[in-house]
Amino acid sequence: MNVYEQIVAEIKAASNIIITSHKSPDGDSVGSSLGLLHFIEKLGKTATVCHPDPAPGFLYWLDTSDFLLMTDQAEAVASAFEAADLVFCLDYNGTNRVGYDMQALLEAVTCKTIMIDHHLNPEDFPTITVSETTASSTSELIVELIEQSGNGALLDPKIGTPLYLGILTDTGSFRFPSTRPRTHEILAKLLTAGVAHHLVHEMLSDNNTASRLRLQGYAMCEKLEILEDYMVAVISLSKEELAKYNYQKGDTDSLANQALSIKGMKAAIVFTERDGIMKISFRSKGEENPVNVMAAENFNGGGHANASGGMSELPVAETLAKIKDLVPKYFSLK
Repeated sequence: MNVYEQIVAEIKAASNIIITSHKSPDGDSVGSSLGLLHFIEKLGKTATVCHPDPAPGFLYWLDTSDFLLMTDQAEAVASAFEAADLVFCLDYNGTNRVGYDMQALLEAVTCKTIMIDHHLNPEDFPTITVSETTASSTSELIVELIEQSGNGALLDPKIGTPLYLGILTDTGSFRFPSTRPRTHEILAKLLTAGVAHHLVHEMLSDNNTASRLRLQGYAMCEKLEILEDYMVAVISLSKEELAKYNYQKGDTDSLANQALSIKGMKAAIVFTERDGIMKISFRSKGEENPVNVMAAENFNGGGHANASGGMSELPVAETLAKIKDLVPKYFSLK
């Protein structure tokens, strides 16, 4: 029995399954959660998705109405954890990634836990671990679960659409180095199952609000700084600037990739002031320009070599100064 067959056996044996993912959800965490949920339902079981906080606005076209959120349904989430006899941990490699409140619940469970993730350095807390750092996304691994457990015939648009979304967003529309030949084989399976891929692209690309576009325009026009000696772009946005443009969760998610698209740019760093801290996104090009080490060593973060996150408790100006001081340490002169 391979690990995927073992996971399906655990699903079939369980009565109270919950699906968790990391704080500050993205396309992959939401997509993998929904894809797994609908697969579990196809197996004749039920599950509850418990996330730390809501999905960003650009994903509202997905049906996440049944998700239990730690932010405003804490009692229901706690009850779900207490009743659980199987917990899935999707798209995160350590319990601290789910936020303090949910972390306490997760670490208190005595039932079996299953991690399915593609990030580096997974913690050794789950009962069963699927950690494939070469995979493009956790959504890709959910397709592998379905296929490698002998349940490929169950794939349909309801399962496949959120999984396609997760792969699409975590690969930067299939342009990141994590897009492997196997990724395209997985995509072909999803299309064969009836996923309308063009509609997913339309919902992501043609779903902007006017305030989101104005905020992005302001960021690129007024806040973009290029450290030309190192070809690193930096954008900083204070809470006042976000409020001025009626910021909604997800409005700045594409800024790092936009800045990175500038000809000759090695890396882009974007940070925004939210919830009293600076949320930082790191993006880069090529094996010679990893950003995960900079994020881990200085900003309590990490992630993939070319796509990482971090945080700073310093004010905006001091965070910006710190980033500028660190760039020469991690990037060579052009």
